[in-house]
Amino acid sequence: MKDKISIGHGSGGKLTRDLIKGLFLKNFDNPLLSALSDSAVFDLNGFKAAMTTDSYVVKPIFFPGGDIGKLAVCGTVNDLAVVGAKPLYLSLGMIIEEGFPYKDLERITQSIKETTGKIGIKVITGDTKVTEKGKTDGIYINTTGIGIIDNDIELGIDKISVGDKIILSGSIGDHGISVLSKREGFNFESTIESDCAALNNLIQDAIKIGGIKFMRDPTRGGLAAVLNEIAEDGNFEIIVEEEKIPVDERVKGICSILGLDPIYIANEGKVLMIVESGVAEDVLSVVKKDLLGANASIIGEIKASGEKGVYLKTSYGGMRIIDMPIEDHLPRIC
Repeated sequence: MKDKISIGHGSGGKLTRDLIKGLFLKNFDNPLLSALSDSAVFDLNGFKAAMTTDSYVVKPIFFPGGDIGKLAVCGTVNDLAVVGAKPLYLSLGMIIEEGFPYKDLERITQSIKETTGKIGIKVITGDTKVTEKGKTDGIYINTTGIGIIDNDIELGIDKISVGDKIILSGSIGDHGISVLSKREGFNFESTIESDCAALNNLIQDAIKIGGIKFMRDPTRGGLAAVLNEIAEDGNFEIIVEEEKIPVDERVKGICSILGLDPIYIANEGKVLMIVESGVAEDVLSVVKKDLLGANASIIGEIKASGEKGVYLKTSYGGMRIIDMPIEDHLPRIC
C-alpha cells in the first residue's frame, strides 16, 4: 500500500481492490460487505432486499449520450439489477461548488427526472452541500439505491461451474471513449456516444429463462477488471475469444490511434453474465431482443477451476493473458 492515495486508487483496478481489502474490509468486515458484490443482499423482514451506493465525479459532466445525472441513476440501477434486484428507490446527494451555473444544475436535475421516470423509480430522499469556490470541481453526485429480489433468485461467484458460458450484452468501450473525446477535445470524424443506460428490464427478462449464475456490469477497469475479479475470487481459468467480443469499429479505430485496449475501457450500459451452458443460447436470444442487447454475444467460458487466470484467444489464433488493470488509464470516467 502506498503512503498516499493516488488517482489510481479510484480506478476499479488492482489498486482499488488492494485499498478495499487492505483497509476498508479490515475495519468494517462483515458477511454482507465481504462478498464485495455490486450490491449488498440481505433479509428485510422476510423480503430479500438489495442496497448499493455510488459516487460520481465524471469529467466533463456533460458528454455525448449522457451527463452526470443520467449516469448516477443508471449506474446505481445497474448495480442493483446485476444482483437480480428490481430497483425501487434512490437517494440523491449533491456536492456543488459555489458559482456553479444554475442552468447546468437545472439541466442535470431534469435529466435525473427523465431517467428515473423511464425506469419507474423514485428519488425519495437527498442532501445538498455547497463548497467554497475552487474546493470542488463543479459538482459531485452520490446515489444510494434499494430494491427487492425474488426469493428464488440465487446469484454469486460460488454458483459458477466449469463449462459455464460468458455472455456480454453488447459493444464495449463506448462510454470511456465518449467521455475521453469530450474531455480532451478530440475532433474525430464521428461522435461516439456513451452507452449509459439502465439495464434492469433486460436483466429481468433474461433471469426468467433461468440458468444465470452471476452478473456484473463492466464499469471502471472495463471487461478486463470484471473477468479478473471472477477468476481471482472464484479461482477459475477463463478463456474469451477476441473475435466474439463486440466492439464498435469507430471505438477500435480511436483506441488504435490512442494506444488503448477496449477491454480495459469503462462501460455504463453493459452487463456480463455467467450462464449455465445448456441455456446460454436461450438467454442470449432474450438479451438480443432488447435494443440494449442487440449486439450481445457469447464471448467465452469458464475453462477450469484451481488455476486462476484470464486468457484471450486472439483473432490470429494465439493466446495472451488479460491482466487485472493496476489503475485506470482514463480517470474520472464515472
